[in-house]
Amino acid sequence: MSKKSFNPVSIIRKKREGKEVSKEEIEYLVKQYTRDELPDYQMSAFLMAAYLNRLNNDEASALTGAMLHSGKVLDLSDIPGKKVDKHSTGGVGDKLSLILAPIVASCGVPVPMISGRGLGHTGGTLDKLESITGFEVDISLERYRSILKECHMVMAGATEDIAPADKRLYALRDVTATVESIPLIAGSIMSKKLAEGIDALVLDVKFGSGAFMKTIEEAKELAETLVNIGESFGKETIAYLSNMNQPLGYKIGNWLEVEESIDALNGKGPGDVMTVTHQLAGTMIYLGGKASTVSEGIEKSKQAITKGRAMETWKKLVDAQEGDRRLMDNPGKYPKADHDFTIKAKRDGFVSAMDAYEIGMASVELGAGRRVKEDTIDPAAGFVLKKKIGDSVKKGETIATGFTNNKQAIDAVTESFSQAVTIGDEKPEPILMLTHKVDKKGIHEISHNS
Repeated sequence: MSKKSFNPVSIIRKKREGKEVSKEEIEYLVKQYTRDELPDYQMSAFLMAAYLNRLNNDEASALTGAMLHSGKVLDLSDIPGKKVDKHSTGGVGDKLSLILAPIVASCGVPVPMISGRGLGHTGGTLDKLESITGFEVDISLERYRSILKECHMVMAGATEDIAPADKRLYALRDVTATVESIPLIAGSIMSKKLAEGIDALVLDVKFGSGAFMKTIEEAKELAETLVNIGESFGKETIAYLSNMNQPLGYKIGNWLEVEESIDALNGKGPGDVMTVTHQLAGTMIYLGGKASTVSEGIEKSKQAITKGRAMETWKKLVDAQEGDRRLMDNPGKYPKADHDFTIKAKRDGFVSAMDAYEIGMASVELGAGRRVKEDTIDPAAGFVLKKKIGDSVKKGETIATGFTNNKQAIDAVTESFSQAVTIGDEKPEPILMLTHKVDKKGIHEISHNS
């Protein structure tokens, strides 16, 4: 398409006035911007118009497609089976990828997983993987394919030629206050996921204090948009809404979360972690054609752990990506942080609330995350929770233990963590981990959670 086919000012004006922009016009803008033939100020103006006047489903799909095709789209058709991945919108203590990928792979469904790093209060899968001594996440496409064939799964970072337009557009959104737009967020997520060469996708859309979507209404809207985009590209897509009003599991921090993942794969995972893991894994097994229903997929997910197949698959992957497999059998041999400290309850009662965002930020201060992209992560830093919402506590009892190599952070972190935990007189209602399922037929409430 000739670069003279469209006038950028006319496209910006159209969106500014709330009119629908065509697929061809969106493709033109993205292509020109990626080629450095459209200046930042014009793309910024379009993004602000899109932020203020919203992109509809067709426009969001068009933007996704334009970003997707700005780089390489993997073709995994030579690898047998339906390729299925999972994406989470991010949270505190969310180590589910490390547990469910080997479960699903051990059931015969190939899982090509390209993951990201943590920023802000959330942890990133790549950071957790890199806390395993020797584990390589930056691998060539050829090695990516061979590991996927050998292990039925692979966990790697994105290469520069995966959706390069998204990377550039996100950087621009970050400095023009246009990040918090659901269609723009959805397009960014889906352009990278679709580039993996998947056939189907399961999404974990989190809501609550530790999620990017604070309300269940925002989470529903994002889930619907993501599912619509996935289906518009011919990929079976199912999303679940999950609760992030407290950290997931008991361990927060990179190596600490690997430890909890090892426990989970050995059949000793925390209840909240396993509830969400089995639902997502069971759905992936179903979409991968290895179960006739999601319920059957959940049963197969549970069996993969009890029969040891998931752990064997995980060890095989760690080997294939040069990680120290011995740590999977003896996680206690991992080097400990120099300092540990406790956060104690200031009164008797019940834990009635935990601000997952503030706890996530406290873990960043200990060294478990990044404030800016250039920060170095301390893999041993983080928290082990001793109490969660609904648990009774006595004054002076330990709520959490912190680990860090940065002694100077301890006092401030102890105070901020204490303020993030509310202790009340009444035992609160249990948290429902999964509230809704979203598919091409709409939003469905989930009942009988634990």
